[in-house]
Amino acid sequence: MKGTASLCCFLYLLLLQATAEEEEFTSVLRDRSHIDETLRLATEEKAADYAAALQRLRKIYHTSIKPMEQAYKYNELRQHEISAYPGRTLGDSATDGEITSKPMVLFLGPWSVGKSSMINYLLGLSDSPYQLYTGAEPTTSEFTVIMHGEKIRSVEGIVMAADSSRSFSPLEKFGQNFLEKLIGIEMPHKLLERVTFVDTPGIIENRKQQERGYPFNDVCQWFIDRADLIFVVFDPTKLDVGLELEMLFRQLKGRESQIRIILNKADSLATQDLMRVYGALFWSLAPLINVTEPPRVYVSSFWPYDYAPDTSRELFKREEISLLEDLNQVIENRMENKIAFIRQHGIRVRIHGLLVDRYVQTFKEKMSFFSDPELVFQEIVDDPDKFYIFKSILAKTNVSKFDLPNRDAYRDFFGINPITTFKPLSAQCSYIGGCLLDKIERAITNELPALLSSINSGKQPGLSSCEATGCGEKPKNRYRKN
Repeated sequence: MKGTASLCCFLYLLLLQATAEEEEFTSVLRDRSHIDETLRLATEEKAADYAAALQRLRKIYHTSIKPMEQAYKYNELRQHEISAYPGRTLGDSATDGEITSKPMVLFLGPWSVGKSSMINYLLGLSDSPYQLYTGAEPTTSEFTVIMHGEKIRSVEGIVMAADSSRSFSPLEKFGQNFLEKLIGIEMPHKLLERVTFVDTPGIIENRKQQERGYPFNDVCQWFIDRADLIFVVFDPTKLDVGLELEMLFRQLKGRESQIRIILNKADSLATQDLMRVYGALFWSLAPLINVTEPPRVYVSSFWPYDYAPDTSRELFKREEISLLEDLNQVIENRMENKIAFIRQHGIRVRIHGLLVDRYVQTFKEKMSFFSDPELVFQEIVDDPDKFYIFKSILAKTNVSKFDLPNRDAYRDFFGINPITTFKPLSAQCSYIGGCLLDKIERAITNELPALLSSINSGKQPGLSSCEATGCGEKPKNRYRKN
């Protein structure tokens, strides 16, 4: 009996010693000065120049692009394929909130791989009352948006969706169950003045979509479409690819340039084991990423405590700095990316306007006194190639065939929007406002590229010559017959 008691006491002392050593190790915090240095958080931004460019961009959107959006109900055009327009959901309108929003960094990956710990580390929140909760079990069940604010506070999802000044109002379409799983955290932080982080629930392969109570993949797609940088995080214990992770990578197609794959907790392995895990991760992801160049995998340990002894700490730090440089590049190029996004959006709106105009013209040409309008238009919608709807757009304009939307999208579009409610482009002109098509083409070919050039050259963006002096010319209507 005494021998058993002595053994238990000995084992207890060993456990206390191991716990003390672990606490001693984890109490050694890693130096974070390289984060502020790489992200240049001490550098003051040129707020006046940025605000002037942003104001100019908003004006171009509201005066040149939005009128055609509204005239031809672009926001009611629905996407039929994920790959129809990679990087943006077809039919979504740009909003002031999206134009003025900061770059979004999205964290995706399996549960408990260190996504929340990585955000805590980047923001210096670890061991503070405001850190995101972390643990070995699935801890994050909400979509958490960490953004800048004057004071630390949480914002409910229903409030975020109701605030039109934010870029999250479209999330209402996913229902109240999802809004209860959406939470915002505002805090004053130099990094959050320049970027917004989004932490997502971890992927659990044995959980069905219905158990979440909201369309998880659709919500992920919404955030993927708007993210400027996407961190897909793994750790050495979770390399298997199941159905939910496979679906996630299918949603990421077309966004390969924004994806950064991270192998976290790398200091938990010996060098030889780390090489095997690195190869296994590549083996798992290879069928899911259909690109000629293999993706870059960043190998490090993103948490505030020092690296484990006898590991490749210099390699891990270089990898971390390389990832931070990618993040800094997104921050520094945020104005250029916004201009490129608005221009791309304008191109899609222009294509939509041209297609609706072509449908309207074809309908009027085929109508006769004895024709049934519904039958005539149904024939046109069912077989647009018979009437050269899409081919005529390619022949008469400089639209690429790769930019044309899915034909099926217009069957649904005209199902809820009768063709008789639309005017042809030739009738969308006014003496004061000009023609819708001319304005959007001028924005795409002249105004937005000029704004981008002024940003790149460091000049303060000014007004166009017409806005500064007043053109005073009667708008020329290219569609009106002489």
